[in-house]
Amino acid sequence: MSTTRLLGKTGITCPQIIYGTSYLGNLYRELSEDEKRNLMQEWFNVADGKVMIDSAGKYGAGLALEVIGQGLEKLGVEPSHITISNKLGWYRVPLTNAEPTFEPGAWANLEYDAVQRISYNGILECWQQGCELLGGKFKPEIVSVHDPDEYLMTATDPEDRQKRKEDILGAYKALFELKEKGEVKAVGIGSKDWLVIQELYEEVKFDWVMFANKFTVYHHPKAIVDFMIQLEKDGVGIINSAIFNAGFLTGGDYFDYRLVDPKDSADEHLFAWREKFFTICLKHNIAPGDACLKFALSAPQIAAVALNPSKPHRMAHNKTLLNQEFPEAFWAELKSEQIIETEYPYL
Repeated sequence: MSTTRLLGKTGITCPQIIYGTSYLGNLYRELSEDEKRNLMQEWFNVADGKVMIDSAGKYGAGLALEVIGQGLEKLGVEPSHITISNKLGWYRVPLTNAEPTFEPGAWANLEYDAVQRISYNGILECWQQGCELLGGKFKPEIVSVHDPDEYLMTATDPEDRQKRKEDILGAYKALFELKEKGEVKAVGIGSKDWLVIQELYEEVKFDWVMFANKFTVYHHPKAIVDFMIQLEKDGVGIINSAIFNAGFLTGGDYFDYRLVDPKDSADEHLFAWREKFFTICLKHNIAPGDACLKFALSAPQIAAVALNPSKPHRMAHNKTLLNQEFPEAFWAELKSEQIIETEYPYL
């Protein structure tokens, strides 16, 4: 079975697993140069064809983009062997404090800060800087505005939200002009709030969308399935990311980037759900993370899943799962125990 799919009507063939690159920007900890190079080398070791990666100017205030450009050069990779997606909206600036002002505590040992620039001109500045950080030889073929939902969420009132929405629409006008000029091949959107994708889609006809945290084995309401069916009919490519609900589904302490507490009555249902999920996985000898990955690709509308492994050996393991079938009894029990929605049509 092929491990590549078409990304909607973009003409771009993508692997079913796309690699995130935030670890290359020192997310939570600083990896050594060798560790970063080994991660990048493994992209190509496990690939059947062209590698696809997802990066952003926000990752380490541009550090990830620099590491990618320099690393690909040192590995002797040709631009034709990799597709780069760059999420735009954050611009590198000098570091004037002891620590970066964006996402304090999330990034280790950075030499620069980053500021948000979402507007017609701002997004073009981010695009230009991103190309420069990659070093010139490698250019993003796929672009988007980074986390427009978070940009809207910080609005102080409805008037401010409308202005911010106009900023986003201006940014997309600029990106589609880049596409018309042949600078990029596809323009899309990534968002943790899928309703913002739906809202903006009424005014912007994206080439592709990326759902983050919102189509997982834990969360897959009929409304989002219906929206994915609509997107597929319109020829829009769909990428699924953050498929572990920020690590909670595989045993982590955070759910959707929020620290959760088993003693808090508001969080009790999450831990009860996870305990039941783990019990069924153990009964069928299936790792919870593997079940999350298989579910995340189960909807036929989804072209690919974006994963962000910090250890090379995980990449080969994940690839083996693509053509591996799990027992029907496993999915049936997850449905009967209401871990998966009983009406979910694809399992």
